[in-house]
Amino acid sequence: MNLNLTQHFCALTMISTATLFSINASAQQIGQPWAETLEQAKGQTVYFNAWGGSDRINGYLSWAGKHLESEYGVTLEHVKIGDIAEVVSQLEAAKAVGRNKDGNVDLMWVNGENFANMKHNELTWGSFANTLPNAGLLQKSASITMDFSVPVEGLESPWGGAQLVFIYDSEVLETPPASAAELLEFVKADGRFAYPAPPVFHGTTMVKQLLHELTDDKTALTKPVDQVDFDTVTAPLWSYLDELHPHLWGKGKSWPASAENTRQMVDDGELDIALSFNPNEASAAVRNGQLPDSTRTYTFTEGTIGNTHFVTIPFNAKAKAGAMVVANFFISAEAQARKANPEYWGDPTVLDISLLDDEAKAQFASIDLGPWALPIGSGKTLPEPHASWAEALEQAWLKRYSN
Repeated sequence: MNLNLTQHFCALTMISTATLFSINASAQQIGQPWAETLEQAKGQTVYFNAWGGSDRINGYLSWAGKHLESEYGVTLEHVKIGDIAEVVSQLEAAKAVGRNKDGNVDLMWVNGENFANMKHNELTWGSFANTLPNAGLLQKSASITMDFSVPVEGLESPWGGAQLVFIYDSEVLETPPASAAELLEFVKADGRFAYPAPPVFHGTTMVKQLLHELTDDKTALTKPVDQVDFDTVTAPLWSYLDELHPHLWGKGKSWPASAENTRQMVDDGELDIALSFNPNEASAAVRNGQLPDSTRTYTFTEGTIGNTHFVTIPFNAKAKAGAMVVANFFISAEAQARKANPEYWGDPTVLDISLLDDEAKAQFASIDLGPWALPIGSGKTLPEPHASWAEALEQAWLKRYSN
C-alpha cells in the first residue's frame, strides 16, 4: 500500500514537473529566437490600447489588423482610448493588488510623461524593443533613445515621428510669424491665432515651445522639474503670455477645443494659423477637402519641438508574443511606408530609408506629400523638455489663466 502511494506520488510529481516545464517553455522570453516568438503568437489576440479619435488612424490600424491576421495568425483588437494616462492608472492599480499576469492590455501607444510614469513604477514588461528583427532599420535619433529626456532602454518600440508645425492659407496670410516675438507682433496687429488650453496636448506643447524660445536657461528643461528653480526659468513665459492672451481669438477667456478645431477654424476663416503635431497633416487635410489647395505648413525659424511616439508592452500583458509581433510589424518597411502616406495617415517614419532594400525605398519615394506638408529637410527639431515639465507647466498655466 505504502509502495503504491509512493509510486503514485512520484508519478504525479513527474507529471507536474513536465507540465511546469511545458508552461515555462511556452512562456514568452525576451531575446528568444524569433521563430519561437512567431509560433507562440499564432492564435493570440493583442489588445492594443491607442487613441481612437482619428478616422485615418483607425483605418490604418484596421489595415494592419488584416495583415497581421493573414500573415502571422495574430488578431489585433484596437481598444479606442481618449487619454492613455487612464490606462497607465489602471496598470498602477493592477500592480498594487498583485495582478501580475493575464492583464487586459497587451500593447499600448505611449510616450512622454506617461512612459516616464510607467518606467518609474515598473509597469513595462522589459527591454523587448531592441530584440525586434526590424529594430535594425530604425534611425539613429536622440528622440528614439530618449523619450522626453527619459532613457528608453528598449522598454518601448518607436512607431512614428512628430513635430509641432503651423498651418496657414497662403492666399490669406502672405508672411506668417516665425518666432515668439513675431507671433506677439502678429496678434497685436489683429492677426488671428489661438491655441488649445492645457492640459490639451497641443496646448501644452505650444506652451513648451514658447518656454524653450523665451527662457534664459534652456539646459534646465532637460532636468527633472523639481531639480531646478521653476519660477525663475518660467518667468519670461508668463510675462509673454500675459501680454499675448488678450489679443488671441477668445481674448484669453475661451480656447479652441483641440488642434483639429484650430484647423477647422482656419478653413472657416476664424483663424489665420492652425496647430498640428504632424508635419504632413495639411497634406492629408487638403486631400480630404478639409483645407484649401493654397494651404502651406511651416515651423518657427529656430525650430519647433519634436519627438517620437512609441508602443510598449505592460508588465502583466497576456499576449506578449503577439504584442512583439505587432510591434515588429509596425516598424516594417511596408507598414511604415503606408503610415507615412497622407492618403492613409501621413505620420513621419522612424526608419532610416538608406538601410532599406530597393523595393522599400521605392515605396517611400512614391509617396507624394504635395506642396502642403512641411518640406522634407526643413524645420529644425527642438528636444522635448523632461517629462516632468508637462504637468508642472499645465498646473501653473491653469492657476494663472483658467476661468
